[in-house]
Amino acid sequence: MPYLRRCVELAAEALEAGDEPYGSVLVGADGAVLAEDRNRVVGGDRTRHPEFELARWAAENMAPAERPGATVFTSGEHCPMCAAAHGWVGLGRIVYVASAAQIATWSTDAGAPPAPVRALPIREIVPTLTVDGPVDALTDDVHALLRRFYGG
Repeated sequence: MPYLRRCVELAAEALEAGDEPYGSVLVGADGAVLAEDRNRVVGGDRTRHPEFELARWAAENMAPAERPGATVFTSGEHCPMCAAAHGWVGLGRIVYVASAAQIATWSTDAGAPPAPVRALPIREIVPTLTVDGPVDALTDDVHALLRRFYGG
């Protein structure tokens, strides 16, 4: 839970910076936080998702043999782009607070335009990956951040 709470804090930081509220933390097999990031798409590069950035970080800073033991904790389930990056880099387990389906529903309910990429569960992109979520204890927090982002 501490890692997931940090993800929600990072999502709040993203929102305060005028960005979409998402945050992620990469944790090594020993439980040490290796890297963290928040959404940075407000500058125009829609690939600047924290999950994608952590996959890039892992590719540059972790040995291939270390990656399967790492876990990515994140405020929202990976989009297909981020799930693919995670799979290609060979990272291990993903734990998310809110599912792609929940986020899609909340965004639609808030009147947001449709996303350019369809929301799919991570396992449809990387079928063998261990994925845990949603984490009900924090979904209200993520939902509240998205409501603020969409002005609701």
